[in-house]
Amino acid sequence: MKVRIRCEDKYESQKLASLIFIKDSKETYISKILNVIENEVIIELKDKSAHSVLFKDKIQGEKFTDFLQSVMEKEHEIISTEILDQDVEIVKS
Repeated sequence: MKVRIRCEDKYESQKLASLIFIKDSKETYISKILNVIENEVIIELKDKSAHSVLFKDKIQGEKFTDFLQSVMEKEHEIISTEILDQDVEIVKS
């Protein structure tokens, strides 16, 4: 399964991709969604740190949280992320 999420700008897309998945260790760092406020999603990483990511709009934020839900529930795993300017393409198995 694959989804393409649009962030507010290129910086946010780079930040999101780096927070989601590290290719070398093939590990997903996000442990849970702490809050969703309009187009902002606050995530918690495995190290217990919290980070904010700004999406283009509320719909993109909801699309991201819906897609990531099965990963956090250990039903799927993130296989790859790719930055395409403002967009991040996320693939899960």
